[in-house]
Amino acid sequence: MKFDGWRHLKVARPPYSSSVHLTPDVVIPRLRGSFGHPYIYEVVTESTQHMAPPDAPHGTVALAEHQTKGRGRLGRVWIDEPATGLKFSVTLRPPLPVSRWPEITLVAAAAVSGAVPRSTIKHPNDVLLDGLKVAGILADATDRVVLGIGINVGSTPWPDSGFVEADRLELLVEILERLELGYNAWVEGLKDS
Repeated sequence: MKFDGWRHLKVARPPYSSSVHLTPDVVIPRLRGSFGHPYIYEVVTESTQHMAPPDAPHGTVALAEHQTKGRGRLGRVWIDEPATGLKFSVTLRPPLPVSRWPEITLVAAAAVSGAVPRSTIKHPNDVLLDGLKVAGILADATDRVVLGIGINVGSTPWPDSGFVEADRLELLVEILERLELGYNAWVEGLKDS
């Protein structure tokens, strides 16, 4: 599948905000891959990391408009504003060896950075735009990996962070497509090593 650039994110309408929630009926028809099937949605949750049930299939996406107990790497708090930005988690069921699973964080960072023009990755899990953090990735692993992705879109609650000017729906769809392609390439690379 060939990526045809950033134009997917440039749209005539303003970024999705509190007036348009990313409900299943809005998101599912726009998905371009298998990630997001199933798609779990809540307006408010403690953390998207806990929305998918333990038996959720590979590629399940859980998204909330607002998290009350979002967290980042090393137990840091992830503050968000209701109905702004993107807060979602993706359930993955990667193959063994478990020792390679931490690499998935970088796969996710590459997917987010690839969807945000001019952005860079700050190893291992942040995405920067113009030197300011606009996104963070958190991977929790048990018998599966749950990737939590938080992106400031349209505004930011942090004084020293940045945000992405984009349509939330288009950005979500683009990241999920890039994540799926990157993840599949990563799995193929495991077979060759």
